[in-house]
Amino acid sequence: MIRSYTQADKAAVLQLLQANTPTFFDPSEEADFVHYLTNELEDYFVIEQNHQLLGCGGINYLIADKTARISWDMLHPEAQGKGWGAKLVQHRLDHIKTKPEIATVIVRTSQLAYQFYQKCGFVLQEVTKDYWAKGFDLYYMVLELV
Repeated sequence: MIRSYTQADKAAVLQLLQANTPTFFDPSEEADFVHYLTNELEDYFVIEQNHQLLGCGGINYLIADKTARISWDMLHPEAQGKGWGAKLVQHRLDHIKTKPEIATVIVRTSQLAYQFYQKCGFVLQEVTKDYWAKGFDLYYMVLELV
């Protein structure tokens, strides 16, 4: 089941981040994630099955640019490769499509996950080496909704 994040989920989503560190996230990114959850949260969703969180991911809106940004996606390592990530992306795209002012969706990911987003229809626009941390490059990707 995909549902909206609540503050009661905070410890569990931090555990998801830790389970994906250092494979997909640099240890330094935990402070950024805590800041995001505290100060930048707009729409954030979790995947829950049998009372356990399997994954999470958010959306931030740049209304002036008619853009939504997919943010802070992660799945528990045991849930990866089972279709949950695609369901979470599709859930958020469906949510974004209810907002007629949004024409473009962006995702800022790394070399470790960009191919997943390509399968979801995102197109690679730019690569910036060591953007997130040493060895974690920025892959800036776009999906046009129009």
